[in-house]
Amino acid sequence: MNATVRVAVLSLSILGLAACAGTQTKSTYAEPASAPREPSPMSRDERYIATIERIARNRGIDVVWVNPPARESAGDE
Repeated sequence: MNATVRVAVLSLSILGLAACAGTQTKSTYAEPASAPREPSPMSRDERYIATIERIARNRGIDVVWVNPPARESAGDE
């Protein structure tokens, strides 16, 4: 009987330590990176956008850019 009590106490203490070892503050789950919704500001043709918006503002028109124009790279010319 004494041996079974020792085995039971030892088993419960091992299970208790194993349960504490499983708690972590950091999760291994990493959220997937979301796709950018619009091109980066460096790739936009800012001069063209400013010109169109200035002309539209003078005419009283509101411009909403759905797909802002991209700047042409040196290799495209």
